[in-house]
Amino acid sequence: MKPSPPHRALKFLRWFCREDYIEEIEGDLTEVFEKQYEQSQTKARRKFTWSVIRYFRPEFIKSFKTSSSANSVAMFRHNFLLAFRQFKRYKGTFLINLVGLSSGLACALLIYLWVNDELNVDKFHEKDDRLYQVMQNFDRPNGVVTGDYTPALLAKALLSEIPEVENATLTNTIYQSNWAKGILSNKDNSINTKGILADSDYLNVFSYNLIQGDKDKVLADKNSIVISERLAKKMFNTSENIIGKALDWESEDLKKVFQVSGIFKNTPLNSTVAFDFILNYDILLDNNPESNEWYSDHAYTYLVLREGTDIRQFNDKIARFLSSKHPLRAKCTLFVQQYSKRYLHGKYENGKQVGDRIVYVRLFSIIALFILLIACINFMNLSSAQASRKMKEIGVKKAIGANRKALIIQFLSESILMSILSMMIAVLCVMLLLPQFNVITGKSLHFTLGTGDMLIMLSIVLFTGLVAGSYPAFYLSGFNPTSVLKGKPNSSLREQWVRKGLVIFQFSLSTIFIVCFLVISKQIELTQTKNLGYDQDNIISFQRHGALDVDDFEVFLSEVKNTPGVVSASNMSGNIIKQINLNVGYSWEGSTREDAEITFPSPEVNYAFIETLGIALKEGRSFSPEYSNETSKLVINEVAAKMIGFKDPIGRYVKRGSQEMQIIGVVKNFHYTSFHEIIKPVFFRFDPIGKTVLVKIKAGTERATIEHLKEIYEKFHPKNPFEFTFLDDDYQSLYEAENRVAILSKYFTIIAIIISCLGLFGLAAFTAERRTKEIGIRKILGASVFGIVRILTSDFTKTIVIAIFISLPISYFLAKNWLDNFAYRIDLQWWLFIGTGLMTLLIAWLTVGIQTIKAARINPTECLKDE
Repeated sequence: MKPSPPHRALKFLRWFCREDYIEEIEGDLTEVFEKQYEQSQTKARRKFTWSVIRYFRPEFIKSFKTSSSANSVAMFRHNFLLAFRQFKRYKGTFLINLVGLSSGLACALLIYLWVNDELNVDKFHEKDDRLYQVMQNFDRPNGVVTGDYTPALLAKALLSEIPEVENATLTNTIYQSNWAKGILSNKDNSINTKGILADSDYLNVFSYNLIQGDKDKVLADKNSIVISERLAKKMFNTSENIIGKALDWESEDLKKVFQVSGIFKNTPLNSTVAFDFILNYDILLDNNPESNEWYSDHAYTYLVLREGTDIRQFNDKIARFLSSKHPLRAKCTLFVQQYSKRYLHGKYENGKQVGDRIVYVRLFSIIALFILLIACINFMNLSSAQASRKMKEIGVKKAIGANRKALIIQFLSESILMSILSMMIAVLCVMLLLPQFNVITGKSLHFTLGTGDMLIMLSIVLFTGLVAGSYPAFYLSGFNPTSVLKGKPNSSLREQWVRKGLVIFQFSLSTIFIVCFLVISKQIELTQTKNLGYDQDNIISFQRHGALDVDDFEVFLSEVKNTPGVVSASNMSGNIIKQINLNVGYSWEGSTREDAEITFPSPEVNYAFIETLGIALKEGRSFSPEYSNETSKLVINEVAAKMIGFKDPIGRYVKRGSQEMQIIGVVKNFHYTSFHEIIKPVFFRFDPIGKTVLVKIKAGTERATIEHLKEIYEKFHPKNPFEFTFLDDDYQSLYEAENRVAILSKYFTIIAIIISCLGLFGLAAFTAERRTKEIGIRKILGASVFGIVRILTSDFTKTIVIAIFISLPISYFLAKNWLDNFAYRIDLQWWLFIGTGLMTLLIAWLTVGIQTIKAARINPTECLKDE
């Protein structure tokens, strides 16, 4: 049974007309429709529409205008229904847009989680907007050096003498970590842990919330210790009723019994300072009186400034504060930096804040935006390319009175609906990928659908939907209905260039991503393959604890060296990679007073240190037990020898203060810091009781040898666990940020390329479909498959080539700026950029080629069939 013609007609018209008007014209509609139904059903439906327009146009327009405001909800429902029908009808285009947008949104969400976490580090303190750390600039002959170490006396002095300071506190520096790193024990447990030393106002300045205890009193007593909830449960198996209980403390510099005076909540994950207990800072001052002098930098100083304090004026006020306290401070300038900004803005060069982590926050924010734009461009391009499919729909609607605003809303509704569907898939992807993303970034990010996250997601959805649908909405809604209904759409050269411009933008970004990824990878490869001047392979490093003497170290090292699998062993103070001890005041014949003020890395090492690391000796000798009084000898590197200016430095003397020290050897230059810095002068001194032990192990025996070393270590340090690292892992940690950027950039580059290729694939498929008859005619006239493929791909090739030429100069500029952060870097060779351009072109050809070859091989009789 054929359906009632008026039923289909009325179902269409009810979206736009009043119900009473439909009842009035129902009879006339039936008559018009039955006249046309004699032809095929498809043509009848089409011609019925034109009949309605011709027969009822004046009344229809009046009805549409009258009912538009009353039926706004129905109109939105209608728009979304049309969008769903559009998705269902053109499944290929729908899938391309869905995959592209969901991939872009997933990347944007992951980067948002990372960026949001970075921006909120140390922001949890209640007085964050007024909490500052005191910094100081040192004027040196080789430039201004910025440091965060200050005199221990500074906090109280600023609080009492500067009215803008509301509160002040101090803690120990990282170089005093041995005071607050050791063994806490009671009758039941013994734990290796670390904490901080702070004055009594610390918990009034920082928001580490107390569970038990009074924050004004918990640090008032030198015999008190405030512990974390985590440590309380480890030591007492509970955090209840432990105030006043005793804990034995044993570290390198201190052995003492403390009473628990308070318990604080565990330090948050977004805190740059992680500790499990707090001791009174006066303990350090009592045991090291020199640290309580104005010429000595032994503390970090933090201030809470009063409301409304002008930071510039405050910095000017305290700039010369130290110079009035001690003559040695004449070249020191104080200033403050907001504490929560130290994490992202903590790098200084020549006294000015530069770069640091904020660079990567901005970089990945831009990457997220660009990847999202690439995905949006796919939607724009495919929607505008398929405009002809919607022309008749637009023409009919405009002819019956639909205004441009209603059409814009319709197309934006379609793009927003696509964005919503894509966001749903993106959320699922983020939940699946987040654990691996945390591994890559070294964070513990969590994705929760809270109010804040929902608002951010809604904002991203609206932004994506509006951007993706903007061009199609304004472009399609601008069609002239007269031209459309006559079958002469207003296609223009401008439209084609807009579409090509969007493709150029997509592939320009993709090419830039590829170049930057290759440059980062090559630079990281350089850091891993370049000869560092010393050996990292199979060398482990670990720390000894407690008060040690020379005899103890000789016995310990003797047992270590006699362990099967140990090639050699030695020890040093500090760390050859992360922390080399510094000394000030070396002078030599011909040096100036300014030379004596330069700070030189000057690690203290034991016998066989140079041999264990495999540092090449250029001339002279290294430290040896065959010689006496090695403490007055020095081994320097080539840079130091060149700086001193001695043609033959062996046997010459330099002064460290009033002590004369003889140069006995010169080693070849080696990279003891990252490639960000040039190789600086090094003065090796002799000291047999450095706490850092380095052991070179025979390849293939690592596991068994380490087990033996663990037994020896536990014999000498029964309370301390054997914790070691491999030297090559320590070296890689210097490039932690770069390694993570390299890994993330690889994934983001791949995603950007995939999204761009999806869009190009869709355009190629659509182009081939629209030129089907042309292909059939060309094949009948003798065109080869290769010739047709060349014709179909020529426009795409030109577009991609333009994108490559635009992107390569930009890529060079960005790569050069990033490499400028390294003192030792790769050369930007021309082949890297040309190779990237060819790679991009090849990817585009492969993407387009799949569709063009398929279209070129179709049977011409199939091409010329009338639909």
